[in-house]
Amino acid sequence: MAELKLLNKHWVRGFDTVIEPIAKLLIGLRVHPHVVTFSGLMLSLLAFNFFRQGYFFSAGVMVLLAGACDVLDGRLARETNRISKFGALMDSTIDRYSEVLLFLGLAMFFHDKHSHVVYLIFFTIAGSFMVSYTRARAEGLGIECKVGLMKREERVTYLVIGSLLGAIPGIGIYIMIATIWFITILANITVIQRIIFIRNELKRLESK
Repeated sequence: MAELKLLNKHWVRGFDTVIEPIAKLLIGLRVHPHVVTFSGLMLSLLAFNFFRQGYFFSAGVMVLLAGACDVLDGRLARETNRISKFGALMDSTIDRYSEVLLFLGLAMFFHDKHSHVVYLIFFTIAGSFMVSYTRARAEGLGIECKVGLMKREERVTYLVIGSLLGAIPGIGIYIMIATIWFITILANITVIQRIIFIRNELKRLESK
């Protein structure tokens, strides 16, 4: 688990390094964060269509670009002094829709090939939503909760890797299924980790 956390940190740090020049360009052009947010949604819609047709490599590229938009809109909001509570709400809402589109596309592809994967994807979506919900609920209780192995950044990262490898002839589809299993299991483990963390934090605050 510790190795996985370290690997996740390296990937996120490397991703930030790659998009740094793009961020500076957009900041210089004074592009509005909402433009980038909705661009990410459109890219997710393209990824949905590629997943639906089984074009995993193309879908992976679109997911990667959508993930870049997800990082860039927050960066732009901070650097151009356009941070707002409504903007944060809009960003989080669009992220949820984008993620559902990705897994819905996969469900449509697998429903007549490996139908059990469709049921698995239900738990993938549920786990993804509950990871976000437990954090939001914790913040409502006055607790900052960012613990867990499979936050949104990690889910996007592994989905990109699985999708790119999913283009390998013959074994690609099984790599894609394994990726969905991996994300599903760790996302739901993350929910449990957060519930335990919140319970312990509440006990600590109540004992003061």
